[in-house]
Amino acid sequence: MSTPNLTTKFTIPPRRLHSVLRQRLVEKLHLGLHRKLTLISAPAGYGKTTLAGEWIADCGRPVAWLSLEEGDGDLVRFLSGLVASLQTLEATIGEGVLAVLQSPEPPPAESMLAALLRDAAAMAPFLLVLDDYHEAKSKPVDEAIAFLLDHLPAHIHLVMITREDPLLPLARLRVQDQLTELRAADLRFTSAEVEGFLNGSLGLGLPADQVETLTSRTEGWIAGLQLAALSIQGDRGAERFLQSITGSHHFVLDYLVEEVLQRQSEAVQQFLLRTSVLDRLCGSLCDAIVPDSGMSGQQRLLELERRNLFVIPLDHERRWYRYHRLFAESLQRRLQDSLDRSGIAELHARASAWNETHGAEIEALRHAIEAADHERAARLLEGGGMPLHLRGAAGLTLKWLESLPAAELDARPALWVMYGSVLLITGKPSHVEPKLRSAEAALDGADRDFRVRDLIGMIAATWAAVASLLMAAKSNAARRELLAAESSMQMTAQEDKTDALIELIAPAKDTGADDSRELGHVVTQARRALDHLRPDNLPVRTSAAWMLGVAFQRRGDYAEARNAYHDVIAYSHQMGHKLMAVMSLIGLGQIEESDNGPRQAEECYEEALRLAGDLPLPALREAHAGLARIRAALQSGRKRGLIEPLSPRELEVLALIAEGLSNRDIGAKLFLAVDTVKGHNRRIFEKLHVQRRTEAIARAQALNLLPPPPKPH
Repeated sequence: MSTPNLTTKFTIPPRRLHSVLRQRLVEKLHLGLHRKLTLISAPAGYGKTTLAGEWIADCGRPVAWLSLEEGDGDLVRFLSGLVASLQTLEATIGEGVLAVLQSPEPPPAESMLAALLRDAAAMAPFLLVLDDYHEAKSKPVDEAIAFLLDHLPAHIHLVMITREDPLLPLARLRVQDQLTELRAADLRFTSAEVEGFLNGSLGLGLPADQVETLTSRTEGWIAGLQLAALSIQGDRGAERFLQSITGSHHFVLDYLVEEVLQRQSEAVQQFLLRTSVLDRLCGSLCDAIVPDSGMSGQQRLLELERRNLFVIPLDHERRWYRYHRLFAESLQRRLQDSLDRSGIAELHARASAWNETHGAEIEALRHAIEAADHERAARLLEGGGMPLHLRGAAGLTLKWLESLPAAELDARPALWVMYGSVLLITGKPSHVEPKLRSAEAALDGADRDFRVRDLIGMIAATWAAVASLLMAAKSNAARRELLAAESSMQMTAQEDKTDALIELIAPAKDTGADDSRELGHVVTQARRALDHLRPDNLPVRTSAAWMLGVAFQRRGDYAEARNAYHDVIAYSHQMGHKLMAVMSLIGLGQIEESDNGPRQAEECYEEALRLAGDLPLPALREAHAGLARIRAALQSGRKRGLIEPLSPRELEVLALIAEGLSNRDIGAKLFLAVDTVKGHNRRIFEKLHVQRRTEAIARAQALNLLPPPPKPH
């Protein structure tokens, strides 16, 4: 059986039984199709999704539907869902973007959205619907949608269904006549609609005065009307109900749920209460939670739907459902009153086991955490070689690890290792050191089997990442700069900060030779990681090898940097991931541009661009810029009479030769080995067509290749 995340998130909800067609609102939505955005914003229970479904059924356009949920505020998860929803209309759209999102270091959202829009340019007009947008509330997602709206072509219409107004430029869209809005005041049932719903659809036969009273008491709140109808359909009648309904919606909801539950059999009550711990329900999952319910879970769900007991179908096959969210919250409160903590933990344990069996590992982890089953949660988190915190569960993982006492972590050293890693990728590198120290202490004296060695390798890779960030700081106050960068990263709501970390670590073209203490730490820890990591732990091995290549590149040890970057390319090929291979090719291009001349660099940059294809990678800007530099240098060299121009590093060495420095002195000044300096000399002589230093200096002066002499004071 498929998991809900793979199917129901992209399924347009079917028309509900007993729904009232709201023609006045459907017409308003039709008239707004020429605009960019339709915003349906109101509190829970106002029929937003139902109305959108009715409109979509008759609007005559294809629809890409995405139902959002808790956790979709993570930008990678949101964009992955967005691509998957678009692929329900066109199977090949966004394939390149999806490949990048599944890599360890996805690029900025703007690049990926631009690529998606290019893919969608040839499609027929369609609607993109984001249901329950408030569940994905985060600054990165809002910024992505704002970018999308700014660049949205005329044939795509965005529909947003939400309980809260998004942080988007709504005022500007209103002024530009690009926004159609429906609010709670629009969505409230009128007296005529209440009468049509209660008497027409449900056949309650209420007199006009009672319909008017109910309309006034519920303020046209559709969920309240549904609950009221269930209570009125009981044996107590409308009069008693109308006399007792008072107060705010939350109090009314609690009262009505109690009324509804009291009318159900004990088996139905227990089914509702116990399955309220689930975000989504299907027959076999309900059977796992309530194995002695008197009928199968699928039959029970169909019966609840038939009786309008606030189960909402999520697909046309009636396999997956969810409870109305406020109804579920009330059920959960009652569950806490009727079942002790161990009983509720047992429900979560069963849900965790079912989700793990059916491949929904993150949902299995969530339930294991709720069950306080630390052993299962720890095993799930490790993810069979690719930890779940690297696959969209960073926030969930960090919250859980922060709640555990040190004794629990000491008992499972892998959790200390994960703790350090998740702090790093959530943009808190200054908090990592004590966790890694604790991990090392917990592993001290343990048998060095393959699993312990792998953990040691992961610790070393995390140390290397922290040292890489310190190494990348541009001043002696490296730690202060790192704290400033960390503070900046925390200003965004996106959980995974990997892209920002990569941007901080990756060397720029003009990075000079570096002999900092942190660089030595990177080399030591990256090599230690590669010595200990399992051969098949390719994601971490790739990261460690890339950081090793960056460190050697910054040191000016280009031979070692080349070796490390080539290892990254090989690992990336094995994993089928392109991003780190592209990053390494760009690093190789920078090295060749500084060391071996432009021809090799040109090949590296061109290969990086070829391998990347249409992937929206920000690093490709450096490849394009490198090609532009090389081609300009080649053109300049031809004008000067050189067959091949000197690289920037070779010009540095040539200038020091002209100053009369020995090879050893040049090496000391540029942090290069003497053999490396000799190699530069050889290539300089070849390019200038000379055989000795004096001839090289004379030729350089003739071609105006030397810097002007310093002015006298």
